[in-house]
Amino acid sequence: MAEKVRTTNKDLWTPKTSIGMKVKAGEITTLEQIFDSGRPILESELVDVLLPDMESETLLVKTTQRVTENGKRMKFRVVVVIGDRKGHVGIGVGKSDELKPAMDYAIRDAKKHMISVPMGCGSWECKCHVKHSVTQKTLGKQGSTSVVLQPAPRGLGLAANDVVKKVLKMAGVKDVWSSTQGGRNVYDMAVATVRSLDHINLLKPRAE
Repeated sequence: MAEKVRTTNKDLWTPKTSIGMKVKAGEITTLEQIFDSGRPILESELVDVLLPDMESETLLVKTTQRVTENGKRMKFRVVVVIGDRKGHVGIGVGKSDELKPAMDYAIRDAKKHMISVPMGCGSWECKCHVKHSVTQKTLGKQGSTSVVLQPAPRGLGLAANDVVKKVLKMAGVKDVWSSTQGGRNVYDMAVATVRSLDHINLLKPRAE
């Protein structure tokens, strides 16, 4: 189940980077301005300021045990997806001896790996010109997993498996055809989906 992401109070935030300072000063008002500059997101707080209405959903909680001098020690690994359902999404991973800190780390990590998702009506079956699907066929890969996304007519919904569907929902994509090949690792599949979405930024938009 999706949950609202807890955000940082802008007034209490002290930026450590030049991008962060510009965000707090109001000189940068969108994530797209940061992406256009080619600069990485090093402070999760600036995403809080620019996208205050984000939600998160946990994709995977995994526990591992390792033997130490004091006996067996459990560690949590959490994979989350966050987004505003309006064209922004990110995947993050967090690890900790306790579940709550691991989830917090994962959300902060996801904020530093946000992407902007170009959307439109790219299906020849649909001429509504409403931004409800991806603009064109696109492919993303991670490890042995590949995810293909294709434009779909309005009202179809998300023809995708559970992991791909959760990522697409957070991004705000409402209709899509998808196919996956290779491994079924949750993290790889989520990242491959994000890379497929991000790949649209490198492709020439299809004329409507």
